[in-house]
Amino acid sequence: MVTASPVQITVLRGRDEERRAIRRLLAGPTDAGAALVLHGEPGSGRSALLGYAHRHARKFALLASAGLADEASLPYAGLQRLLDPVLDRAGELPASDSRLLRRALAGSGCPPERQLALSLAVLRLLAVVAGSRPLLCTMDDVDLGDRPTAEVLAFAARRLRRLPIAVVLTATSAPPGGLPSYRLGPLDESDGAALLADRLPEPPVGPVTEALVAAARGNPQALVDLAGTLTAAQCRGDEPPPTTLPADGALGRAYRSRLDRLPDDTRRMLLLAALDEDGAPETLVRAARAGGDSIADLTPAERAGLIRVEAHRITFPHPVARSAVVTAAPIAERRAAHVRLAGVLDDPAQRLDRALHLAAAAAGPDPALAGELAAAAVTVGGARASTALERAAELGDDPARVAERRVDAARYAWAAGETRRAQLLLSRVPSGPAALSATDPAAPSGTDPAAPSGTGPVAPSETGPAGPGRGGAVPGPAAPPAGGRADLLRGEVELRCGRTPAALRALLAAADVLAGTDRPAALAALARAGEALCFSGAQYRYADLARRARVLSRPGDPPEVELTGTYLAGVSATLRGDLEQAGPALRRVVVLAGQLTGAALTPALLCWAASAGLLVAVDGAAHRLAERAVELARERNELSALPRALELRAIAEYWLGRHAAAAESSREGLRIARAAGQANVVAVHLGMLAVLAAVRADREVYLRRLGEIGDGPATYSRPWALAQWAVAVLDLTDGRHAAAAARLAALARPGTGRGQVLVQVMATPYLVEAAQLSHRPVAVAALALFDRWASSTASPSRRALSARCHALLAPRGSDEAEERFRTALRLHPVDTGVFERARTALLFGRELRRARRPRDARTHLHDAWETFTLLAAGAWADQATAELRAAGESVGAPDPAAARLLTGQQLRIAQLVAEGATNREVAARMFLSTRTVDHHLRNIFHRLGVRSRTELARALP
Repeated sequence: MVTASPVQITVLRGRDEERRAIRRLLAGPTDAGAALVLHGEPGSGRSALLGYAHRHARKFALLASAGLADEASLPYAGLQRLLDPVLDRAGELPASDSRLLRRALAGSGCPPERQLALSLAVLRLLAVVAGSRPLLCTMDDVDLGDRPTAEVLAFAARRLRRLPIAVVLTATSAPPGGLPSYRLGPLDESDGAALLADRLPEPPVGPVTEALVAAARGNPQALVDLAGTLTAAQCRGDEPPPTTLPADGALGRAYRSRLDRLPDDTRRMLLLAALDEDGAPETLVRAARAGGDSIADLTPAERAGLIRVEAHRITFPHPVARSAVVTAAPIAERRAAHVRLAGVLDDPAQRLDRALHLAAAAAGPDPALAGELAAAAVTVGGARASTALERAAELGDDPARVAERRVDAARYAWAAGETRRAQLLLSRVPSGPAALSATDPAAPSGTDPAAPSGTGPVAPSETGPAGPGRGGAVPGPAAPPAGGRADLLRGEVELRCGRTPAALRALLAAADVLAGTDRPAALAALARAGEALCFSGAQYRYADLARRARVLSRPGDPPEVELTGTYLAGVSATLRGDLEQAGPALRRVVVLAGQLTGAALTPALLCWAASAGLLVAVDGAAHRLAERAVELARERNELSALPRALELRAIAEYWLGRHAAAAESSREGLRIARAAGQANVVAVHLGMLAVLAAVRADREVYLRRLGEIGDGPATYSRPWALAQWAVAVLDLTDGRHAAAAARLAALARPGTGRGQVLVQVMATPYLVEAAQLSHRPVAVAALALFDRWASSTASPSRRALSARCHALLAPRGSDEAEERFRTALRLHPVDTGVFERARTALLFGRELRRARRPRDARTHLHDAWETFTLLAAGAWADQATAELRAAGESVGAPDPAAARLLTGQQLRIAQLVAEGATNREVAARMFLSTRTVDHHLRNIFHRLGVRSRTELARALP
């Protein structure tokens, strides 16, 4: 276990504004006082801020105390403890004030008509104490103690303008009126990370920090409690980090301490509120009436900061507060509360809530209730369905149905992004063969009234959450064994989160078990196995998957089944170089995706279709399919499917030349994959982001992403290949051609089918550019493979890249080189791929300059410079600038009188852009097309001699 530092941490993270307010308070005029109130939930740092005030009050006398819940029923108990050190100075007050004050603090109380006099007496005593030295008076948790003390201190705090007194109060509930107050909100991720770094000998890796901050909900004390439970393996990211706070942590103890002091009626109502996770006040009101209670009994809990009662919802400040309420109640009381809540949930929309409460009150197996739970679960989906199905499994008495429900629970948990929970549920289900022997094969599992429609759910990315209108893939003669379905899901989880060899074993086992009962699920298992092979760089084994898929396919299969089998066949043909067979198959997959409807339309099938589209270079269709997969995953709350769909969308955007959009897709995929614990997909997105940063020569982002990848990915895996590609691109940019060529050539061994053949094909234009001199045979071989692929597609952009590569390999200054470059420029699409077109123009201009044709070179170099400038690709624009200078033309600094160089329309466009408007926004405001704005902006950049929007803003008057 990692030991948190026992040293007092004096740096208060995320509380800069509050610390400034305290310093201003203490630095004010010596003859004028002020006050402030710090309020927030337990653990938010109120006491730490008081300590900060004490440390900075070196010139002040100090009176400090805290409200105690044990003394809340004793009037003026808190005031007595605060003033006790200076009570001997009460003799300096007028006799009536002194007597009144002493009587109140001695326990004799104060009649209501003398409250004002008592409050003034306290204020005068504080003034006496501050007569020789400024006074700081603080009261922590003022709302926990007796109310008369809080009222007197608030009264005094409002009347300090002419006194050298500073008052700082803290509270959990709403602060007293008329006083400046600061609400202590949750820490953001950066402050949370800094707090963890303060507390731990070694800061956790980035994803672990994100998970801890999310689990703590930004509560500083919760973060400290979590840090205390963190093991070294969890800190390194080798094991999942804790997701719940320790019950015996400081925050949990603080909530339990408050709970222990509440009246029995309040605790009974608080238990009902804690068990009713929906938080609807009307439900709680009805449940209270059913037991003869009142919702007004929650008032003490609200004052204690244990609950928040709002107009339409009752909430707890932190999950640990809810947990403290539930665990403190005896089991008999918890069951009784669940029964009361179930009794008032009579709306059909509350079916699942009612069943869950009855299940929580059940003392043993209850098959009927288990069936009701399972039936209600499929109507809602998501994490709640997983919880319900897990409880249904616990209440069941049929081993076969218990296993099925656990698999379904794991599937819903996985879809909801609860990876660890899905793994734990799957660990209780045997693999295929074991499951077959553990259940009765003859049991008609399809007769379960709660079973999803069709053949039962497989992994959610294959068929989507089951339920009415969203059932399994295709009805079959019998439901598949739970073990086979468990292996299918187990394999997908391993593929995204763990070890690809284990994923491959599970997926192939699932295909074997499911082949006889659920062909669509068996084909899905094979397609996932293919993903595992491609991820690990073992594509040479793909042919066996295609062979097995042919055995499972049938004439007349519905589109969703035909799509999977055809996809496997097309990818296999691509990997073995049979592009004549691969092209029609993969195009057929894209067509079939357009025929999917209803339950057959799933993110997984759309992702395979998008992948097929990329292999045949129909980038627009591939992007639309990947985008639809993203939308569908969001609609169905299948978070586990999002990272892969976003990966494919990013690749399509890369080929479309939309690098900024590709980076945004990868960043979103990275965030979701990290939250879901999909470590393998995290590495892929990091690799893609590194490539995109390297292509734009953004060294800061490139180095950060490579650092996040680390040395974890195995050689020949996709993340490893993407990282190598990124490094090679910057090698090439920096003139290290031999190093770049060696890296890119090592990505794959095409003759053996090992390595990342598809990544190497994507990187071939860079490989040829790097290897044209030092590794020419490697360049020729790589280009031959790229040529075959490009010629098998109808993609002008791929053929343009092919022509550019041939131009680079042609003799320098030859007619062949010039013709190939001109062909490439002609083939580059005008509306997409502008970056690659600019790269071609730059290389062509360089070729012409070296061939002693500077005048011809300048035309292409200007085009390249303008495009790179418009795209804010500074490093490439610098290369174009250097080539222009070598060709005899200088690109100067902006003219201070910029406005005189532009037409009226150009000046208006420039002003809008300088204000931060996008090209699309400029077009809308000026009633122009986006393409027209792009054209004008290129001319503006050229006329002003600027390279970025920032420089444009500086150049304008």
